Amino acid sequence: MKIEKPRTTSKRMRPSGGAVVMGLYLLFLMLPIYWLLNMSLKTNSEILGAFSLWPRNFTFENYATILTDPSWYMGYVNSLIYVVMNTTISLAVALPAAYAFSRYSFMGDKHLFFWLLTNRMAPPAVFALPFFQLYSSIGLFDTHIAVALAHCLFNVPLAVWILEGFMRGVPKEIDETAYIDGYSFPAFFVKIFTPLIASGIGVAAFFCFMFSWVELLLSRTLTSVDAKPIAATMTRTVGAAGVDWGVLAAAGVLTIVPGALVIYFVRNYIAKGFALGRV
Repeated sequence: MKIEKPRTTSKRMRPSGGAVVMGLYLLFLMLPIYWLLNMSLKTNSEILGAFSLWPRNFTFENYATILTDPSWYMGYVNSLIYVVMNTTISLAVALPAAYAFSRYSFMGDKHLFFWLLTNRMAPPAVFALPFFQLYSSIGLFDTHIAVALAHCLFNVPLAVWILEGFMRGVPKEIDETAYIDGYSFPAFFVKIFTPLIASGIGVAAFFCFMFSWVELLLSRTLTSVDAKPIAATMTRTVGAAGVDWGVLAAAGVLTIVPGALVIYFVRNYIAKGFALGRV
């Protein structure tokens, strides 16, 4: 007597509707980046010539121009300097402010918190002329600290809003226990409280970095030569021979790299921020 084995019907793997939509969305996002990379590896004549999906003759001359020409690579250096300065200042100001909003109740606290957010809602063009006149009169025009302080007007409220949500999730009993154990407030804040909100600090630093890195209007208005960032340099590439599209595309590719690295290192913190509902 033979025992027949149950027949297993092989099901074909069919992509779900969500997977198709996600795939199309990723394709839509990656297409401009691929085209930018494609242009950066072409000569200017090939870019303006026949249409092609990939470079026919690969060239790295565009990247060599950026990495050897001070007018180009100093733009990246200037951008990194004032972005790091802005992120440091914004977090140094936002941490104690967010702690005060999360732990204490005082008259007008909600109104003050809302007023901070209204500064973030205003477009940078509103503050371009006042900052220009102020910095010109006190000698801060065309300096890194000028751009860093101008960006703090927008980044500090955002950092306070993000950090306040993370701090509110930390029980107040931890503060009281630390004070009973003899910790001073600076020691408690640095050794105990800050590690508990490390994910919030990472998320706030990420958003401060990204806004300051991609912002153009204030950084272009408040600088001219010594502190001119790469975003302003990329808008002034028209010469006697026209626009050098290959060099401009290579500069765009190199501009994406710092942001991609920051996203890679703080990706876990951003995921926690979304989980807590504060991002």
